[in-house]
Amino acid sequence: MPRFPWKSVLLVLVAGAAVGLPILFRAWKTAVDNSRQRIIGSADPFRIAGNLYYVGTSAASVLLITGPEGHVLLDSGYPPATLAAIRQIGFDIKDVKALITSDEHDAARGVADLQHASGAQLWASEAGARIITDGGLDPVFRFPMSTLNQIGAMRYAPARVDHRIKDGETIRVGPIAVTAHLTPGSTRGCTSWSFPVREGGRVLNVVSACPLGRSRGSRYPEQDADLERSFQLLRTLPVDIWVTQRSRDWSRYRKFDESRTAKDPVKPFIDPGGYRAYIDAAEGALRNGVFE
Repeated sequence: MPRFPWKSVLLVLVAGAAVGLPILFRAWKTAVDNSRQRIIGSADPFRIAGNLYYVGTSAASVLLITGPEGHVLLDSGYPPATLAAIRQIGFDIKDVKALITSDEHDAARGVADLQHASGAQLWASEAGARIITDGGLDPVFRFPMSTLNQIGAMRYAPARVDHRIKDGETIRVGPIAVTAHLTPGSTRGCTSWSFPVREGGRVLNVVSACPLGRSRGSRYPEQDADLERSFQLLRTLPVDIWVTQRSRDWSRYRKFDESRTAKDPVKPFIDPGGYRAYIDAAEGALRNGVFE
């Protein structure tokens, strides 16, 4: 009686999986991206204070800092929504001269499209630049995220990084001065930014704080030590207004809603206590071994 060719069948199944899984993954990714685009594109742009505007979505923060010699755009969000928001408040994407990002994954997704639309120079940390120029391919991802990343998950169109910033370096576009603070931990390239805005007769200190959470699927050996240093650095920055990449983390909608009826529409955004609480919560999560 002939033996059943189990090895041949196994080889066929493995070959089929090798061909079929990427196809299924691409179909799944397309469906997720389409859903994401429908969900995140629903937020009206607004002025926070002085020359600082929110041009992000309901979920992802994107900031426009405007100036007479050109603008700075912080993070990318969903590019069609970002471009529409910039037009809606009366500015031109082609007047954006500098693109900066918080991290090399979510915050940099779509930055290539904005770079193409604006012609602006892109600034990123050395660690972030390596990932951005590879379109999100990141060796720190762990299984199964590493496998998904290799076949296209969390990937995006590569962008050209024009300048690799150092800690404490200041980017200037006319009178705009934005200072980089390397605050790795969530990712190796995570960067926080600080800058002043003038509102009437007062100068307000703004900080865009990097995400500070950890994921089990994205770990590297010095991550916890990086977070400790980042907490310490962020606590030294003077803060009146603060934001972070995920708009819910800094209560974007509540502050925006309160500002519409406030006698001083800037006052709801002044929140140094919320900034300290944000860092304290991240530090507590690290101490207690909590992952996102």
